Amino acid sequence: MLEDMQLRNFATETQRNYIHHIKGLAQFYQTSPEHLGFEDIREYQLHLMNERQHSPQAVNQFVSAVKFLYQVTLETALPDNALPRMRVPHKLPVVLSPAEVDAFFRHVGTLRYQAALMTAYGAGLRVSEVVRLKISDIDSQRNLIRVEQGKGKKDRYAMLSPRLLKVMRAWWCVERSRDWLFPGSRPGRHMDVEMLQLVCRQAAELAGIGKRVRVHTLRHSFATHLLDQGVDLRVIQELLGHTNIDTTARYAQVSPRLVAVTKSPLDQLGRKSGRPKKR
Repeated sequence: MLEDMQLRNFATETQRNYIHHIKGLAQFYQTSPEHLGFEDIREYQLHLMNERQHSPQAVNQFVSAVKFLYQVTLETALPDNALPRMRVPHKLPVVLSPAEVDAFFRHVGTLRYQAALMTAYGAGLRVSEVVRLKISDIDSQRNLIRVEQGKGKKDRYAMLSPRLLKVMRAWWCVERSRDWLFPGSRPGRHMDVEMLQLVCRQAAELAGIGKRVRVHTLRHSFATHLLDQGVDLRVIQELLGHTNIDTTARYAQVSPRLVAVTKSPLDQLGRKSGRPKKR
């Protein structure tokens, strides 16, 4: 089938997801996608939409994969407004409480993964940013972590807490790596993202956390806990590397402590003017 469309050459997580969806399309019809017509593709999309295990995000990702395959790889035009995307329901990000975060880290088995996951929470980094950290990115003199070419191809600085630095140093004394802070199993490669995600899920299960926990959950929790501490939203925006503050502002919606300490306007009634006069 087009030598698997040479898709094995792609390495990023998004591209691996594209491969998954195109293989699913090929297996559904038992033929190479280059032999399928638009109606076939649309029928398969409807099949995905009717299957409960496929989320709107997954269906929309299939649409992106198909459009890339046909319009870019196969240079085949699709009809205008083809393959409409599903409406994705607005959901608040999953956030762990400080007690849950503490329990989580107590169930991470090795120093290697504990240091990596603590970096995600302690500095608010994305999983891709964690695994690509280099020894030279750690500025212990200024308590900073340099994030090189994060999302949007932007460099930024993240915080380096004393506790995180202590864990990083303990890990470095074990590994003594000269390049990647978290090297992978193969020489010259960094830690595998999927393996870190697996360790994260296992630690959450062992800690008895019923929420769907991923490495990005630690980043969400980092931002929410900073907001709980009264840190300005613009500071959190810079730490997370968000271009638009509206992206950061969603954490204001998930901070229960912020909601709890906010005074209701009902409680302010009558404080200045006193009780209503009797008639």
